[in-house]
Amino acid sequence: MKYLWATGTHVGNVRTGNEDSVFPASSGASSGPEILMVADGMGGAVAGEVASSIAVDTASGKPATDTITPETRVSDANAAVTAAVIKDPSLAGMGTTLTLVKLNDDGRMDVAHVGDSRAYLHRDGQMSLLTTDHTLVHELIELGQITLEEAEVHPHRHLITRVLGLGAVGVDTDTIDLHAGDRVLLCSDGLTTMVSDSDIANILDSVDGVEATVWALIEKANDAGGVDNTTVVVIDTRE
Repeated sequence: MKYLWATGTHVGNVRTGNEDSVFPASSGASSGPEILMVADGMGGAVAGEVASSIAVDTASGKPATDTITPETRVSDANAAVTAAVIKDPSLAGMGTTLTLVKLNDDGRMDVAHVGDSRAYLHRDGQMSLLTTDHTLVHELIELGQITLEEAEVHPHRHLITRVLGLGAVGVDTDTIDLHAGDRVLLCSDGLTTMVSDSDIANILDSVDGVEATVWALIEKANDAGGVDNTTVVVIDTRE
């Protein structure tokens, strides 16, 4: 299996700083293994930027060929962000999401995830969500207390229930068998809060090239208001 990817991040139209981080920082291609990820920091001032940067730097610190699992990479990132807060109390309250994939040379993709950034798979014109949002509204939906439509306008829709940097945290994991022609999308919620899943799927379906697709998605989020930072990774698979 051959993988082609592009990454991009944009501050948006409202924020003055970018609290998202992405890895790798540039486009590329290989037959694997490769590690790619997005992180969305929080905590105010520069703390969010610090948290996401520490998480990405830690999770990408060992080469993709290392035997360390994606779950361990995310757990190590959590420990590093938590340790930074202990070392510098002025950073108290900072945290970050982290959605990470490992592309293996046999076509398997390992996923490790905490927070409300997302991973999607686009295959044969259909898009499916690979991750679960760790948010209050998602829990309320699962309990049958609110609908999807109500979640979109819920006053606490941005409240995250699981994040790196606040102590021990569970990491969601999954393994996906990729097919030639698949597209994988990783993104921060700056995209998904501005652009509907159907519009995201239309762009993944209609735009050629990973670089063009990344920036078409970011432009769509900014055209819709760009109220948050938007970070995107697009991966195409080939025989």
